Amino acid sequence: MQKRKLGNKLEVSALGLGCMGMSFSYGVVHDKQEMIGVLRGAVDRGITFFDTAEVYGPFTNEALLGEALSPVRDKVVIATKFGFNLNPDGSPGWQGLNSRPERIKQVAEDSLKRLKTDVIDLFYQHRVDPAVPIEDVAGAVKELIQAGKVKHFGLSEAGVGTIRRAHAVQPVTALQNEYSLWWRRPEAEVIPVLEELGIGLVPYSPLGKGFLTGKMDEKTELGKGDFRSTLPRFTPEARKANQAVVDLLTSIGKQKNATPAQVALAWLLAQKPWIVPIPGTTKLSRLDENIGALAIELSADDLQQIEGAAAKITVEGDRYPEHIEKMTGL
Repeated sequence: MQKRKLGNKLEVSALGLGCMGMSFSYGVVHDKQEMIGVLRGAVDRGITFFDTAEVYGPFTNEALLGEALSPVRDKVVIATKFGFNLNPDGSPGWQGLNSRPERIKQVAEDSLKRLKTDVIDLFYQHRVDPAVPIEDVAGAVKELIQAGKVKHFGLSEAGVGTIRRAHAVQPVTALQNEYSLWWRRPEAEVIPVLEELGIGLVPYSPLGKGFLTGKMDEKTELGKGDFRSTLPRFTPEARKANQAVVDLLTSIGKQKNATPAQVALAWLLAQKPWIVPIPGTTKLSRLDENIGALAIELSADDLQQIEGAAAKITVEGDRYPEHIEKMTGL
């Protein structure tokens, strides 16, 4: 398995595994033992980087990783997140942002227990909280690092001003942002700042929440509880219009004997050596397909061909409803 470094210091597998969908968001309840098998199968295949959050479930995803990965804890890097007030009845969702220092420290303690570990490798602020100065957030995580409870500090969906201010208090190892061929906004300002400061980028939804795999079209029925049904970009009309992105990936894939998903991941990996995508899956067969992206080499000509074709495509539909998009710093 190829390795990459986030923030010039945290070495992880070149592809990580986003674990949210094992417990949350897609309207399917997966068998716990089956998911443990997928997680351990990922370790067997050389994946060392696993992504979770307290809000996934809530709590159940962290507990799943704790059970699955504690026997191989010395071989893996676990990232989790803070930043929300969760529903008091334990139901999915949240009641607004909360990155007050005392909340951050409480989340860390609770996450450590669920993850069955004594240290969190990478602790992200899940979304920027405008009510709490980012310096206070970075300071709280710095104290957790000094106490040996956290190793690295991360941000998610933060703007460049926030990144700079946080980094000045406690060096940021990684920024987690949505980034893929159909969401390229980070290229404008964020990626240059990450390069300047030596911060790694962890793209979530690198396969467009499943759309870039080529397994969906405008006729695909999204099941009850599947959060994609609330996203403007996943209306049948938007999916039909956005098929052009999948067609581009498919055409490149035919040249490379690769699937659209593999081309989408290979394109991300080719952008910068400090980018580590975290595609999610609940199937070992899909995991094997994703890992296959590491063997695909996209030449400068290939990348130029993709760039030229992508420039002619207008992606339809906002990625999130307005109230969620407002929670990002981009």
